[in-house]
Amino acid sequence: MSLPRLTFWLFCAALLSGCLPTSALLTPLPSATPSATPTATPTVVWFPPTATPTPVPRSTPSPTPDLLPRVGEVIWQDDFSQPDGWTLIEAASSNITINDNHLTLALAQPKGYLYSVDASAIFSNFYAEITVNTNLCSGEDQYGMLVRYQSPANFYRFGLSCDGQVRLDRILGGVASSPQPWMRSASVPSAAPATVRLGVWASGREMRFFVDGQHQFTVRDPTLPSGALGVFVRAAGETAVTASFSDLIVRALTP
Repeated sequence: MSLPRLTFWLFCAALLSGCLPTSALLTPLPSATPSATPTATPTVVWFPPTATPTPVPRSTPSPTPDLLPRVGEVIWQDDFSQPDGWTLIEAASSNITINDNHLTLALAQPKGYLYSVDASAIFSNFYAEITVNTNLCSGEDQYGMLVRYQSPANFYRFGLSCDGQVRLDRILGGVASSPQPWMRSASVPSAAPATVRLGVWASGREMRFFVDGQHQFTVRDPTLPSGALGVFVRAAGETAVTASFSDLIVRALTP
């Protein structure tokens, strides 16, 4: 090829490359696609660790307090003569039955937890009492009442242990905490069989808890203002737990 012709073609190549837009010469790298953040599934924690309780401030009673003020007429009563309302179960390791005017919870599952609720009645301000007969119960096994029950993940649990302690748990969003951690009580039987009468006085955010008419503690907590009532048992070890509940009475609180 002659020198003039070669010069001509070099000139054209330079002209064409200068006229092309920069974007045509560059191939953009693909952008990274953000990975999805996994969403954790809530886990129900039925019983809080006892080593690190988080107490909620409790009221300090006066020297001569009226611990059951404004208790009025009976607004709800259940003698457990009919199997209505309450959750009943018959299985190999757990049974909830109503017979002979008793609601009986029998738990044979090691470290199991069994409860029953009558969701047909909702209470806000009230005084409730129920009798408990423990048949099989030892050590740190538990029994007691569910208070202001709104769902399986939201309620209070007034518990007694079979070695003479009393406690209040709050289950909120499926996670348990202890407004009142375990405390020794002379009112709580330390062996079975035994019979006790549990009482709960609730007005607004204030709740007072009784065993055989003896005041145990007072908790102020506005989280759950109303709900149903229930009962429960829990096996702390490998042995069975059986408790029967009877004579439930709920009274209104007068203004």
